Amino acid sequence: MHHDREWRKRSIPRNPKEAHPYGRFRNMMAARISRLCFVFVALGTAAARPLMKDFIGLNGHTVQFKPELYQPLCSQVRDYHPVAWDLAGDTSEPAPFPSARNKVNWETVYGSWRKHGWTIDACLMFESVKREDWNDLEADARVYGEAFAREFGPSGNRKLVGTVEIDNEPGSWSDADYTTMFRAMAEGIRKGDPALRIATCNLTIGKSGKYDKSVSCVSSMPGLVDVLTVHSYAQVEGWPTWRRSHPEDPALERYLKDVSDLCAWRDAQMAGKPVWVTEFGYDSSTAPQEKSGTFAKWVGVTDEQQAQWIVRSLLVFSSMPVERAYIYFFNDENKASVHASSGLTRNFQPKPSFFAVRHLQRTLGDFRFRRVVTDEAGKLRVHEYENDASPKKIVWAVWAPHDQPGRETVILEDVPGRLLSSSRMSLADGAATAGGAEQETPGRVTVEVGGSPVYLLLGP
Repeated sequence: MHHDREWRKRSIPRNPKEAHPYGRFRNMMAARISRLCFVFVALGTAAARPLMKDFIGLNGHTVQFKPELYQPLCSQVRDYHPVAWDLAGDTSEPAPFPSARNKVNWETVYGSWRKHGWTIDACLMFESVKREDWNDLEADARVYGEAFAREFGPSGNRKLVGTVEIDNEPGSWSDADYTTMFRAMAEGIRKGDPALRIATCNLTIGKSGKYDKSVSCVSSMPGLVDVLTVHSYAQVEGWPTWRRSHPEDPALERYLKDVSDLCAWRDAQMAGKPVWVTEFGYDSSTAPQEKSGTFAKWVGVTDEQQAQWIVRSLLVFSSMPVERAYIYFFNDENKASVHASSGLTRNFQPKPSFFAVRHLQRTLGDFRFRRVVTDEAGKLRVHEYENDASPKKIVWAVWAPHDQPGRETVILEDVPGRLLSSSRMSLADGAATAGGAEQETPGRVTVEVGGSPVYLLLGP
């Protein structure tokens, strides 16, 4: 499924008995209590869901990221931080923080991001230093983790970074080596700044693969794990097409399942730890198809599909017990190949997905997921979002969970409150278009439903 990742890594610079009447009564009461408990748990879970403005994240990369350009989209940014830049040459030599050995000044880079309101997750890609090039793996990793935390952690000298991930996709390292590295670096981070949150690399509940590590690598260290992370791509075919589909497609075997499986594992083994989807996205390119080579049969999506499926993925992920989801990627150079056209901008010019995510942020930023109202496979999906500051106002997000063009008129029943306004997902700059929704009688709204979500603002 992830045969394609080598390209992406090169594109980044290397520098979770009833037998008696009493028995029947007892069982009946137990069942009622159980249902009440379920309701209370569900309500508690909904109340704990993040606001959308804290849920949406974006993958950036060091000096290439333009914090001011992407500021309207979200406030969570994830950086691919190459440890090789800090330790190149001799891993036993402390990194010259706040600069890297290659002269990149992290205070300048991360400082500029913080000035634009970004909360930073630094993915410390230690795999950029080959295993054999580590002088003393445990000692060097511990010292590096401590120094990074002391320098950049929330309580550190610079107060720039909120979370660190201990690598991204360290598939080339053995489970034993990754476990050793994670423990040593995490212990150093705890010592350097206990306020700096520690996240795992891309995890799987199965055996480790080329781009993920088994949860068994970190299961014995709950005290050193603050966040569990997973990457997921809506891929229905692997090589040579790498074809992706809409997020609700039943043909997708792993897209949502990988996330729900990690959440289930988390509930059983590390209850309370947040799960983050740190990579998901879609490629859309306007470049000509390659005539030969690895990507000659590659299948991308249209710009409109990219926008629709990213936004719908965020809405679906928000209904799951997930704390955050990071879009891959911030920018691309319009190449017709895997992970080479995943950007929300193309050569730093906004694509339709840019405006769609911006509209989502403006519409639902101060709202949090409350419940799934309707989930009819291939027909209709409706989510309800609530606002803490205005509890009498809610938003229904309504869309058709398929990949067909066009719209269908749908009558929504049992709609709570009065329709105040509606808007359809934006694909371009300027004011959002009306959602084509009408309310003629209380509790019933007629709306044109298609692949682009419509947001219904409902009031008392």
